[in-house]
Amino acid sequence: MTVQRIAARGAACAAVVVLTVTSGAVARADDDIESLPAQQIAERSRDALLDAESLHLRAEGDLGEGRPPMTIDLTLDRNGNCVGGIDLGDGKGRVEIVKRGDEVWVKPDADFWENQVPVGGTTFEAILAGRYMKGEASDSRLRPVVKACDLDTFRELVTDNAGTTGGTLTRGTPSTVGGTRTIPVTRSGEGDRKDDRLTVYVATEGKHYPVRITVRSETSDAAVALSRFDTPVPTATPSPQDTVDVNALLGRTPAPA
Repeated sequence: MTVQRIAARGAACAAVVVLTVTSGAVARADDDIESLPAQQIAERSRDALLDAESLHLRAEGDLGEGRPPMTIDLTLDRNGNCVGGIDLGDGKGRVEIVKRGDEVWVKPDADFWENQVPVGGTTFEAILAGRYMKGEASDSRLRPVVKACDLDTFRELVTDNAGTTGGTLTRGTPSTVGGTRTIPVTRSGEGDRKDDRLTVYVATEGKHYPVRITVRSETSDAAVALSRFDTPVPTATPSPQDTVDVNALLGRTPAPA
């Protein structure tokens, strides 16, 4: 199912950006963060990110996969609830996603069906008529969507990559991002990738969340904005009139896991 691949790629793109700078051992010193070494600032942001119960994530740009720049916009929590969408860019399609508890709703737009499902896509679009596909979180066809919607997916990636090193970390000059005072930390590449730059902007007051992350290289130009930490995910879900059961649309036998 094409929606599976899109969701999986969206989750991976966002997660790889988030974890690269914030990997390392957790630090809990009480020093003024602006005076700390770059590594400790990065560790503080990782600590805060792992503690978040929910957040809003917007990732956009090109991560060098040879595809049009895409946009991922999700509000998600550690209970696996989420609301948002993935836009493939260049008019290639958009998928809206809602997950609440054990239920998942997915709504691809007309451009998605035309470009991602060239054989039969227009038929699916006509059947759905602007409605969502609805399924259970346990359905293997929707598993990548479920994982993309779970903040624990990102937390596990960060935790699993703790201790990852490479390149050089440097502390920058304090700046304001979206009204929040931040201290930037940049990881520079090494060897053939010495010109690569990945910068995380860490909030200097309150919890030291990473509020913006940028990636720059010969093949990549992307940014992730993180906000609304610990703000509950909206609870509204599509009405029965606006949904079609995924089994009625695609058949009752889930794709192999």
